Amino acid sequence: MGTPTAPATTAVGQTEINWDKLNKTKFYVVGAGLFTGVTVALYPVSVVKTRLQVASKDIAERNAFSVIKGILRTDGIPGLYRGFGTVITGAVPARIIFLTALETTKVAAFRMVEPFKLSEPTEAAIANGIAGMIASLFSQSVFVPIDVVSQKLMVQGYSGHAKYNGGLDVARKILKSDGIRGFYRGFGLSVMTYSPSSAVWWASYGSSQRVIWSLLGQRTDVEEAAPSQSKIVLVQATGGIIAGATASCITTPLDTIKTRLQRSILKN
Repeated sequence: MGTPTAPATTAVGQTEINWDKLNKTKFYVVGAGLFTGVTVALYPVSVVKTRLQVASKDIAERNAFSVIKGILRTDGIPGLYRGFGTVITGAVPARIIFLTALETTKVAAFRMVEPFKLSEPTEAAIANGIAGMIASLFSQSVFVPIDVVSQKLMVQGYSGHAKYNGGLDVARKILKSDGIRGFYRGFGLSVMTYSPSSAVWWASYGSSQRVIWSLLGQRTDVEEAAPSQSKIVLVQATGGIIAGATASCITTPLDTIKTRLQRSILKN
C-alpha cells in the first residue's frame, strides 16, 4: 500500500497503490476473506493455548498434545472451534477498522516525515510504524470484547470454568455482573502488547521491503520496467518474515506478562 511520495511511474512505485486510488470494495472483501481463512486454520491453536494458560495444577494435561486429545475425546473436532462464530462475527469489522486506520494514517504519516528528507527505508519505518500503532489502538476497542467472550467459550467447563449457551449467553452474564467494563478486562494490557507489536511489525515490513528492492537494484527515483509479479510477491513475503521475527523479539516479554495475567482475567 502506497506512499504519497513515490512517483506512480517508477518501478517500485508501480507495486504500491495509494489509498485514494485503492479499490475499497476489493480491498475489504479480499482482506476479510484472507483474514477469515487464516483464522479458520489457526483457531484450534488459540483454543489449545488458552486452555494451557488457565489449566490448574491438578489438571493432567501438561502439554498441547494432551490438551488436543482431551478436546477430541470429549467434544470431537467442534471442540477445537469453540467460540469461533463469536470471533468471526466481531473480528471482521475489527479488521476493517484496522485496515482503514492503517492505510489512511500511513498516507498522513508519510506527508509528515517528508520534509525531514530522511532515507526512504527510514521514512517507511516511521510512517508504517505510526500507522500500525494507531490502527491497533482503534481496532482494540472491538477486538478486546471479542477476546473476552471467545476466551470464556474456549475454556468453558474446563478446569473449573463455567459453562455457557453460546456467545450471547456469555455477553449477557458479563453485562449483568460487571456492566460494560466487564467487556474491557485487560484492555490496557492488550493495548500495551499489541500496539507496540503492530508498530514494530509494520515499521519492519515497510522498511525491509525498500532495503530489499535496493539490494536487488530496483530504484524508486528512476523510470524502469515494473518488476515481475513473482518478484513482488517474493519481496513482500520476505518483508513479512523479517517483520514477524523483529516484532516477536521485541514484544515477547510483553506477551509473556499478558499470558500470565490472563488466568486471573478468565477466572472472573
